[in-house]
Amino acid sequence: MKTGILSPLRFTSRHNKFSNSGPNLPRTSMATPLTDQEKRKQISIRGIAGVENVAELKKGFNRHLHFTLVKDRNIATPRDYYFALAHTVRDHLVGRWIRTQQFYYEADPKRVYYLSLEFYMGRTLQNTMINLGLQNACDESIYQLGLDMEELEEMEEDAGLGNGGLGRLAACFLDSMATLGLAAYGYGIRYEYGIFNQKIRDGWQVEEADDWLRHGNPWEKARPEYMLPVHFYGRVEETRDGSKWVDTQVVLAMPYDTPIPGYMNNTVNTMRLWSARAPNDFNLRDFNVGDYIQAVLDRNLAENISRVLYPNDNFFEGKELRLKQEYFVVAATLQDIIRRFKTTKKGSPGRTSFETFPDKVAIQLNDTHPAMAIPELMRIFVDIEKLDWETAWDLTRRTFAYTNHTVLPEALERWPVELLENLLPRHLQIIYQINQVHLDRIAALFPKDMDKLRKMSLIEEDGCKRVNMAHLCIVGSHAVNGVAEIHSNIIKTEVFRDFSDLEPQKFQNKTNGITPRRWLLLCNPGLAELIAEVIGEEYVKDLGQLQKLNDFAEDAAFIRDVSKVKQDNKVKFAQYLEKEYRVKINPSSMFDVHVKRIHEYKRQVLNCLHIITMYNRIRKNPSAPFVPRTVIIGGKAAPGYHMAKMIIKLITSVADVVNNDPVVGNKLKVIFLENYRVSLAEKVIPATDLSEQISTAGTEASGTGNMKFMLNGALTIGTMDGANVEMAEEAGEENLFIFGMRVEDVAEMDKKGYDAMSYYKKIPELKQVMDQITSGFFSPKNPELFKDLTNMLFKHDRFKVFADFEDYVKCQEKVSKLYQNPKEWTKMVIKNIAATGKFSSDRTITEYATEVWGVEPTDLKIPPPNEPREAIEETARALKKISLETRQNEHSCGSGASEGLKCDIWSHLSDPMVGYNFSYSCVRSLKDYSFDCRT
Repeated sequence: MKTGILSPLRFTSRHNKFSNSGPNLPRTSMATPLTDQEKRKQISIRGIAGVENVAELKKGFNRHLHFTLVKDRNIATPRDYYFALAHTVRDHLVGRWIRTQQFYYEADPKRVYYLSLEFYMGRTLQNTMINLGLQNACDESIYQLGLDMEELEEMEEDAGLGNGGLGRLAACFLDSMATLGLAAYGYGIRYEYGIFNQKIRDGWQVEEADDWLRHGNPWEKARPEYMLPVHFYGRVEETRDGSKWVDTQVVLAMPYDTPIPGYMNNTVNTMRLWSARAPNDFNLRDFNVGDYIQAVLDRNLAENISRVLYPNDNFFEGKELRLKQEYFVVAATLQDIIRRFKTTKKGSPGRTSFETFPDKVAIQLNDTHPAMAIPELMRIFVDIEKLDWETAWDLTRRTFAYTNHTVLPEALERWPVELLENLLPRHLQIIYQINQVHLDRIAALFPKDMDKLRKMSLIEEDGCKRVNMAHLCIVGSHAVNGVAEIHSNIIKTEVFRDFSDLEPQKFQNKTNGITPRRWLLLCNPGLAELIAEVIGEEYVKDLGQLQKLNDFAEDAAFIRDVSKVKQDNKVKFAQYLEKEYRVKINPSSMFDVHVKRIHEYKRQVLNCLHIITMYNRIRKNPSAPFVPRTVIIGGKAAPGYHMAKMIIKLITSVADVVNNDPVVGNKLKVIFLENYRVSLAEKVIPATDLSEQISTAGTEASGTGNMKFMLNGALTIGTMDGANVEMAEEAGEENLFIFGMRVEDVAEMDKKGYDAMSYYKKIPELKQVMDQITSGFFSPKNPELFKDLTNMLFKHDRFKVFADFEDYVKCQEKVSKLYQNPKEWTKMVIKNIAATGKFSSDRTITEYATEVWGVEPTDLKIPPPNEPREAIEETARALKKISLETRQNEHSCGSGASEGLKCDIWSHLSDPMVGYNFSYSCVRSLKDYSFDCRT
């Protein structure tokens, strides 16, 4: 039997509280638990829990407890123990982190910069232990110290520096970029307060500040030596030497670096987050004696820039502070990028020409939030570096690429010209000039077509003049992508059709993905171990290997084991709910889970209508057979989003009625999961049977929660929207529960007009449900409570809930029917898991790297810290050699990255300078591009 990814020690010590078996026991003895001694003896590729490793970790732990935290075991708290462990694990990162930067300095590769206003990182400790191969040794060390590893991990605050999918995607991408050996950096803002903590009081959402830094952050390193000035306000002065931005207000950007380890490859990249600081002379230059105290207090005004994350998801709020945040991050980041570009090895002259800038720098804009990077880079090139406009614009366009994340009109950023003129006057001038050159080109191609000029302009003239930031990103980038096939087609054929028609080669698709390290190894060790047992461990870095599981879809023992892992996870989550929320649920019931931001387009209301329908059916015929369900809904509503808050109140009100009705009993329970966040997702996703992905077709750009559920053995009920479409293609539509209108049906209905009342009149169960809500059945103290919600559903529901209601209910009946046959259900689960290979963020990042950024992923392993410095130089020479030959061969035998790879790959397999690791990389890469090679 193969050695598994997670040792029996790991799995049983944490999870056998709830079961007496582990998936990596021999099939013939599944019911025989390991003794404690046996658990501690066994090892896995997660790192050998050898005597030396364990002794070193225990020594480091005690050292940090004593010297860093200044505590002893008599007075230390669980939080102290967490910090001691975190510092001990970080010690193992630091050498690799420094080595990685030394390697990049020697090799001078093209660097990738991922600019995002959000990085929803979650917790760091366990992810770091996994990626460094330290998990088993840490487990054993903590066990020997008489502490509980899970208790320590629960002490860590989530780094909630994001709202939802966009920020979590950025975090997954950082993990994949490091694992693929890319010289990549994440740049964002170090918000003092992240996404708010959600409390449910009397059924209503209440927000509390997320003071995530109050105990300190052991994973970050402040870098005051790289502090940079960022300018605001002022005026533009025209001089002989060109435009000058003068009389500005200065805010300092202080960088904080967080290490991002790749999986078992010694690469540790950097996420650099900026924090706003007031300069020492802020508001003090003109003070008199009476104003001094107020001047010092006013420093907060500057530092407010990085104080709090805006809690809006898919909604644009045009506030000055938000624009300040967006410019603050790009201004500091571009100064940093240019400093790094100009810096070369000691003894070599620094770069003075920007001719090679796009060959050494790739900048990816994560939505339009960092769009001000485009005029800012132009300002630096033209005003500071004195390049001519045409050269600067060519370099800028070749450097930037833009990812679009939404088609909802209310989410697209449009900044008022008046606000820009006041806050960033020089940038507005540059945007006007970019627009003029752009419109001159359109006018030359389409003479007298004023409508096309209006639609393609960067400046919207209707009413209040605004800058369309998506148009700025498209014009200023060499590549534009959507995040799922259906979404990319919509932006090409509808939202940005005029731009796509003009430059079709610019528009691409890059279907989103998730990192299997966090979303399988970390959160579902039982399943990860079981998979490793039957197909080996290589799938962790090559998720496509999961397709081998199709060979086991009919294997009775494997079916039983998969089902057992799921049941263990459900029992564990049920116990967590009972402990944390004092809610008791039946682990044998179907766990029907709908967790994501609360938004009308995500249609939590449709789910709620189905819950009431099930409730009515039970009440009507209590003795009829009914498949027990626990419906779990979770997610945060933007604080100013009234309708989303009403949806939460409806769900909690329905839950109060259903959960307290003795006729219903244990057949149906409804749970609203308070304060949904990354660390809670890691608990609920592995325990889920049914994943709800029910947005109106054409509204969800991609989704990534759908992929996480699929990877963890949940079946999907969903519309043909976002990545659901590709999930159905990969697994077969018959292995998902697909219902509802398709994109073309929605378009047809929009033409004809959506009549909610007609559905209400012709579907008796829908009528009954709506009558109950309207009459106050779920709000007897205030019958009018849900009036705004019901008015929306009847009169102006953009997302057509009633139109999909009947098909949704019928589809749910199919779900219940299959759930009654556990063997067939689990077969379908296995087929879904086997089909998730495409949805690894490693695949997504490989596509960005080769098709957008012009870099090649590699399995080349950076020499560990205990090897001499010369090893880095040798590895760097090997990388330079291959990068050079790859670029040369792109010209000699093809235009794409894959063609260049095809030509030069075999010559390196026996090159002793390259070594085994890179040879393996080439073989793997060739396999990835096998389709290109065949054609």
